[in-house]
Amino acid sequence: MGVTNDQQPCHSPRRRGIHIAMDCTTSTLWQANPTKHLYIGVTNDLIRRVYEHRNDLVDGFTKKYRVHMLVHFEQCNDVTVAIWREKRLKKWNRAWKKQLIESDNPEWRDLYPELAGDVDSPL
Repeated sequence: MGVTNDQQPCHSPRRRGIHIAMDCTTSTLWQANPTKHLYIGVTNDLIRRVYEHRNDLVDGFTKKYRVHMLVHFEQCNDVTVAIWREKRLKKWNRAWKKQLIESDNPEWRDLYPELAGDVDSPL
């Protein structure tokens, strides 16, 4: 069975020239490495939240398992929709999550540097 969009209410923005609006809610997928732990969460400030996770400023799963790479995110304009999407993604099996990530990010690159402006985007 392939990845289902679940009538995907959120969208995966193109990486080039991305702008994250401050009032935008984002569903995220994080990973330690492709064979280890995945973390799914919701935030209203993606760059701040990634910074917190990368620097172990947040106690919990991502700190315990050193899940520091942002490999996928989806923008939503409504927090209720973002939470709904997060709950759906958490029910998906690993193969579906892997397919979702690889549809936009086949190399499982860390997306944070280009979001934060640390490096030029290769896309």
